[in-house]
Amino acid sequence: MVKKLKVDCELNPFDLLSEEIIFDILDYLDDNPLDKKSFSLVCRALHTVESRHRKVLKPLRSELVIRSINRYPSVARLDLSSCPRISDDSLAAISNAYKSCLRSIDLSRSRFFSNAGISNLAVNCRFLVELDLSNATELTDSGAAAISKASNLEKLWLARCKLITDIGIARIAIGCRKLRLINLTWCLGVGDLGVDLVAVKCKQIRSLDLSYTTITNKCLPSILQLQYLEDLTLMGCLGIDDEGLATLEKGRTSLKTLNLTNCEYVTLWGLPYLTSRVACLSHLNLTNESIVTEAIANSLQNLPKLQSIKLDGCHVTCYGLEAIGNCCILLKELSLSKCSGVTDKGLSFLVKKQKELRKLDITCCRKITQISVDNVTKSCTSLTSLKMESCHLISKEAFTLIGERCHHLEEIDLTDTEVDDAGLMSITRCTELSSLRLGICYNLTDNGLVQVGKLCRKLVELDLYRSMGITDLSIATVASCCPKLEMINLAYCKDITDTSLVSLSRCSRLSVVEIRGCSSISSVGISTIALGCKRLTVLDVKKCYNIDDVGLLPLANFSRSLKQVNLSYCSITDVGLLALANIACLQSMTILHLNGLSVDGLVAALLACSGLRKVKLHASFKSLFPQPFLEHMESRGCVFQWRDKPFQDDVDPWGWRHTARMNANIMYLLDEV
Repeated sequence: MVKKLKVDCELNPFDLLSEEIIFDILDYLDDNPLDKKSFSLVCRALHTVESRHRKVLKPLRSELVIRSINRYPSVARLDLSSCPRISDDSLAAISNAYKSCLRSIDLSRSRFFSNAGISNLAVNCRFLVELDLSNATELTDSGAAAISKASNLEKLWLARCKLITDIGIARIAIGCRKLRLINLTWCLGVGDLGVDLVAVKCKQIRSLDLSYTTITNKCLPSILQLQYLEDLTLMGCLGIDDEGLATLEKGRTSLKTLNLTNCEYVTLWGLPYLTSRVACLSHLNLTNESIVTEAIANSLQNLPKLQSIKLDGCHVTCYGLEAIGNCCILLKELSLSKCSGVTDKGLSFLVKKQKELRKLDITCCRKITQISVDNVTKSCTSLTSLKMESCHLISKEAFTLIGERCHHLEEIDLTDTEVDDAGLMSITRCTELSSLRLGICYNLTDNGLVQVGKLCRKLVELDLYRSMGITDLSIATVASCCPKLEMINLAYCKDITDTSLVSLSRCSRLSVVEIRGCSSISSVGISTIALGCKRLTVLDVKKCYNIDDVGLLPLANFSRSLKQVNLSYCSITDVGLLALANIACLQSMTILHLNGLSVDGLVAALLACSGLRKVKLHASFKSLFPQPFLEHMESRGCVFQWRDKPFQDDVDPWGWRHTARMNANIMYLLDEV
C-alpha cells in the first residue's frame, strides 16, 4: 500500500495530457516570453515539448544561432535582426535544420554572408516565402541570382541594396514569379527596365515599394497594369513628373494605397490625371508636396473610396481644405501635421462632413484656436486618435470639449499645449485611452494626473516630458491603477524622486523608462525598477547624477531583457559598466561624460558586451583606443558614433520652453515666406 502511494505521488500530471493539449496551453503564454522559459524549466519533458512547439525564433546574439536551431526543430519564422554577424556556415546550418519548415527569415541587420550562403538557403528551404535582406549593401547581381532560386518566394525586402541593378532584379523576376511584395527602397541601380520586367513576370504583386530608385515615367504604365496591385510607394522618385502622369491610360489596377511623398515634380497639374486612373484608391500620402489648392483638392473627387489622406508638411490653402471637405466625405484618417496655411475657417469646414473620421493629426498647426477644437469635437465624435502637439493658440478652456464629446479616444497627443487640470479631468471620460502624451505641459499638476490614473486604467503609454508640475503623488496613483503601463517618460520632471520608481516597480509590464534629468533619483530607485520590471528594454538615466555602480548591479542581475541604455553624466565607474556588460540582450549604449571611466575599463566592458550594435562615445576616446580593438568591434557589427559635445549644465526649464517656441515660430514664419 505504501509503495503504491509513493508511485502515485511521483506521477507527473502532464504525462496524462497529449502533446496537442500542451501546445494549446503554450499558445496562451505568448504575452510574456519569460513565461514560456519558466514552463520549459519545470522538467525535462516540458522542456522537450516547448522546444517542439516553438514556431518563431529570435536569437539575441550571433553565437547563439547554432545552439538555438539545435534546440528548436520546428521553427517557421527566424528573425536574425539582432545578430549582426551571420556567416555562410550559419546559413548552411539553418537551411539543413529547417529544410521543410522554414517559411520566413529576417537578415535585415546581418552581415558577413555571401552569395553562396543565400544560394544554400534558397535551394534547401523550398517552402521559404519571406526573405528580408534589407541593408545588405554588399549584395550584388550574383546574390540576386541566388535569390531567384527560391521559386516559392512571396515577399522580398531589398531596401538599401545599392549594388543590385536591373540585371539582378530581372533574374529575381524570372525565378520568383509568385512574388506578392517587393521592396526596392534606395536600390539606386534599379531603373525602368528591372521594374518593367517585375510587372511583366510577377503578375501576383500586391505591394511594390520603389522609393528613391531611379525609375522614370516609362515604367508607370506597366505598374498600373498590375491587376492585383494594392500598395504602391514612390517616395522620393524624382524621375516621376506631371508629364508622365498626363500620358497614362486608364489601367485596370485595384490600387488602394499610394505614397507620393517627396515627389518634387508631381504637382497640382499632374495629380488629377493620376487620380482619374486609380478610382479604387483608399489611402493617399502627399507628404511634403509643395501646395494643396482648391484645384488639387477637387481632383480627389475622382476617388470615391478615399478613406485616408496625409498632407504632412504641405502648404494648404483654406479653399483646398474646403474642397477636401466637399469631395472626401468618407475619410477615416486625416493628417495635416506641420501644414502651413491651416486656419480655423478651413479646418472647421472640412470636419463638418467627416462623421466617420477616426484619426486626426493637426500637429504644429499654429493658427488654429478653440474654434477648430469646438468644430472637430462636435462633428467627429468617433475619433480614436487626436494629435495636436504645439497648437499654441488653443486656449486651456478648449481641452474640456475633447473629453465631453469624444469618448472613444484611445490616443491623445497634447504635447506643448496649454492644457490644464480641468482639461485633463475632462479627458478622463475617455476610458479606452491607451496612449497619452503630455510633454511640456506646464499648466498640469498632480490633481489632473491622479484622475487620469484612477479612470483611464487601460493606459499603456504616458509621456510627461518636462511637465514640471508632476510629483511622486500622481505617479503613485498611475502605477497602482494602470497595470498595463509599458512606457513612461518623466524626463526633466524636477520633483520626481526614488519614490516614483518604487511605485512604478509594481508595473510588471513596464519596458521603457525615461527619467533623464531627474536629479533627485538615485541608485535606490533604479534598483527597485530592476527588481520589479523584468521586461525592461529601454532605460534613459542621462543626467541622473546620483546613480552610481550600486544601481547598475541590480540591473545587471535582474534586467536581462535590457536592450538600450543611456548612462551619460551619471556617476558610473568601470565596475558598474563591466557588470552591465553581462546583459546578453544589450545592443545600444550611450556613455558620454562619465568621469569615472578609464580607457582600459571601457575596452574591457565593450569586449564583454558581445551583442552590442551601437555605442555613443565622446570623440576624445577615439585616439585612445587601440586600432585592433576598433577593428574587432566593427567586425562584430558594432558601430561607434563619436560625439564632440562639451559638458552641458542643466538648463532652466522655463527659458528652454521660451527658446524652443521662439525657434519654432521663426521656422514657421520662414515657411510662410
